[in-house]
Amino acid sequence: MIKILCPTCFEVFEIVPPPLSEIPVELDYDCEVCCSPLIIDLFRNGDEMIVESRALSN
Repeated sequence: MIKILCPTCFEVFEIVPPPLSEIPVELDYDCEVCCSPLIIDLFRNGDEMIVESRALSN
């Protein structure tokens, strides 16, 4: 599981990440707390996964 910070309500929730072989990827997701739409960007840095979240309107 990876932790996601919602850019709208600033609450943290968890999602199951895709396999490293599918990264980089941009996920269209709704916050599990406030239901606001957001984009989750997943990148690789070697074997490490980098996670960024942003509001859909940005």
